[in-house]
Amino acid sequence: MTTLQRQEVNPIGHLTAEDIESIGRELDAIRDEVLAVRGERDAAYIRKVIKVQRSLEMSSRAVLLFSIFPPAWIVGTAGLSVAKILENMEVGHNILHGQYDFMRDPKIHSTKWEWDHVTPAAQWKHSHNELHHKYTNVIGKDNDLGYGIMRVDENQKWHPFFLAQPLWNFINALFFEYGIAAYDLELGRNLKSKKKRSNPEFVANVKAVGRKIRRQVLKDYIIHPALSGPSFLHTIAANFTANIVRNVWSHSVIMCGHFPNGVSTFERSSIKGETRGEWYLRQMLGSANISGSKLMHIMTGNLSHQIEHHLFPDLPASRYAEVAVKVRALFEKYDLPYVTGPLPVQVASAWAKVIRLSFPNRKPARAVDPARPPRPQVAAEPVSVSV
Repeated sequence: MTTLQRQEVNPIGHLTAEDIESIGRELDAIRDEVLAVRGERDAAYIRKVIKVQRSLEMSSRAVLLFSIFPPAWIVGTAGLSVAKILENMEVGHNILHGQYDFMRDPKIHSTKWEWDHVTPAAQWKHSHNELHHKYTNVIGKDNDLGYGIMRVDENQKWHPFFLAQPLWNFINALFFEYGIAAYDLELGRNLKSKKKRSNPEFVANVKAVGRKIRRQVLKDYIIHPALSGPSFLHTIAANFTANIVRNVWSHSVIMCGHFPNGVSTFERSSIKGETRGEWYLRQMLGSANISGSKLMHIMTGNLSHQIEHHLFPDLPASRYAEVAVKVRALFEKYDLPYVTGPLPVQVASAWAKVIRLSFPNRKPARAVDPARPPRPQVAAEPVSVSV
């Protein structure tokens, strides 16, 4: 069952089963078109981005050697913040999705890449690639949806604990990489019992995260500051600030892709016997885009095209802009809502939902019989419709 947040009209009530499978076939055709031309252009692009990112990071750290002087601190911190965002979003995230495995370059391969993040790449790939993208926006299955600490749907039972979810979300934004590490470890589930806490796999994963955190702390807060000599404390402050900026940016982008008004969430029953077309439709309804310039798309790792990313997670992200034209035309053809908007609007929408759902429902959530077509005008309450 697809739970639609504050939608007045069932956006898929007009689709037949054949329509849904036709959507699947048309999206497969779009994917095949990209695969047919994927090649040197994409390889050259990611190599260029990696080169620019590394050059920016090295030059920014060089400037921070003199961060005792305020202008150097500002320039170096700004440059390092951008470099960290690029490394996480356009480089690390997309390489770890296997988008560039076709190059067969061992230095740029999802099985070999390790990123500037406290979460080991192998653990992130499991929780993100294998779970999140499989169970996109399915409540109770997709832990990216609220990260296990937030209420994300009116039909979820409210508890007083949720009153604090705006605070948890703010803290999570500031220290997002650590929140992701805890999420990848599934701490909430694995710390519940001694048996789960002592599970060899869990223990090994905890140790791996510990090693990665030590490595990151050593790099950002000991080695590079030590090289700065008299600028030691200023460089620590610069690295800390750059990490916070990167965390808040990536958190905001991800929130915009999964949580603004107009994005649907799903009950577990919706994925039983799910067809290819129905999986595609779930990605279409459960994602939102961010409009903006080419530079903004690069800085988001092209997750500003979250709809296209969820449809085709292993295609080179730099292709999403051209793919989006065809995908949006498909939305229009089947009269489906293509949720998009400027970054400030999408961020505000996502945070408004976080705050609204921290309180009990103003009215009881009402499920609509999926077998009955929706009325033209329905009260602005959440409804449930079958996919």
